[in-house]
Amino acid sequence: MSKQVESVVDRPSAAAATAARFSRRIAATWWYTAAGVMFLEGMLVMIWLGAPSGSGPARMLTVGVAGLVWWVSTVPLLLQYRHTDAAPGARRWSVIVPLVIAAVCGVVAGAATGLWIIGAMPVVQSCLLLRWPSGVRVRVVAAATALLAVLWVIDANTLFAGELGSRGGWFLGFFCLFIPVTTVLSLWWWDVLVALDRARVSEARLGATQERLRVATDVHDLQGHHLQVIALQLELAERLMVKQDPEAALEQLRAARSSVDEARQGTRDLAMRFRSAPLRDELANAVDLLRAAGTEAEALVDPGTEAAPAEVLGPVIRETTTNVLRHGGGRWARLALVRSGSSWRYEISNHLAAEGPVGGDADEGGSGLEGIARRVAEAGGTVEVRRGKSEFAVVVTVPAGTAAARDTTTEEAR
Repeated sequence: MSKQVESVVDRPSAAAATAARFSRRIAATWWYTAAGVMFLEGMLVMIWLGAPSGSGPARMLTVGVAGLVWWVSTVPLLLQYRHTDAAPGARRWSVIVPLVIAAVCGVVAGAATGLWIIGAMPVVQSCLLLRWPSGVRVRVVAAATALLAVLWVIDANTLFAGELGSRGGWFLGFFCLFIPVTTVLSLWWWDVLVALDRARVSEARLGATQERLRVATDVHDLQGHHLQVIALQLELAERLMVKQDPEAALEQLRAARSSVDEARQGTRDLAMRFRSAPLRDELANAVDLLRAAGTEAEALVDPGTEAAPAEVLGPVIRETTTNVLRHGGGRWARLALVRSGSSWRYEISNHLAAEGPVGGDADEGGSGLEGIARRVAEAGGTVEVRRGKSEFAVVVTVPAGTAAARDTTTEEAR
């Protein structure tokens, strides 16, 4: 069986373009930031080995070991900076231990080189890796830079003034003053990206919630009006029956039945407002919403989707997309709608984040999948849910003749 499948043409929207730049929920940006900070610290340790004070393999070995231990101790601080939801007790120890190691390594390296700036640098740099409040962070980096500048001047004027130019003293001082500012700017940029990412996710979830609230409001207004009218007409018919006026009571019953028909027609018209969008547009909207939430999304669509049962698959596409948005956290999502023999097959799969299930709501007692299964079963189709270690998928198969058969049955019943 051969069929031509084409990719959905991406809409040139600003939201989709922005989301494409953060396709993996800015996780890669964090590793670039952490690697940049670690690289600068490693360069600093290498510069310590050539510090213009003292010489000999014993001094270099002492400085190298102390610098390496301190360099490794900054890794937990960087990880702690990224994961801000850890328990308070865990935060306390993951901060105290690296700071103590930095202080000890600074004392050892400072004593081996005889330089105050090297002795203070590990503690200063480790403190700058802590998550300070925005107003406090500026004062901390300013104080740290001023302290290192003073220590550099002291070392330059007292210990190695004669060797300052010939053995790279100026470069050591400049690099020690350069690292704190660069580190803080890198972490500040990461905080900005995190805030933007959370804003995109919140916007996508808010959009889905507002759409549901709008539909619920329309249904409430429509049904509430008609039910109130029907209740009054039935009450009037009851009173007329008591007054022995069956003709008038029968007239009110006919009016009540007419109101029921109007309510059904109004509900049908309301549903048609959401069925009117072609399935290709439904999938394109789903891709845009997922990308706006920071998920790398794409869709494959059969060219003949106009013949697919939109009244069944349209709500299913919207519900499964909302389900992914509501649970969040996945790096990617794939959607496909293709013809498979005498049926239409819709599949949506998404990545499961390590912190919990992304696609399904069965674990949380939600009714999204149950509603999808009920809707599809009424159309004679099937729903398959696959949950793996890193992937969640929903596969919906609907007979190709669902729409025509249902319309024919409805017309015959009328």
